[in-house]
Amino acid sequence: MSSAPVGFDWPALMRVAFQGLGLSPADFWAMTPVEFLILLGPENSAAPLRRDAFEALLSRFPDTMNEDGYDRDG
Repeated sequence: MSSAPVGFDWPALMRVAFQGLGLSPADFWAMTPVEFLILLGPENSAAPLRRDAFEALLSRFPDTMNEDGYDRDG
């Protein structure tokens, strides 16, 4: 049994977006996760992200800028 973390299933999500919902790639990538969940239906909606949860994510994954002023992964 592997102890590697399970990744997000991007191929399945994109199949739902492109084939199931008929979204274009540009529309899909321009959406927020909340907008996508709304399209999936009310049974998939989640509670909004609380401020404390947002702050925890921000501290875990801080935005950094490269020398040109663009965001990059830290």
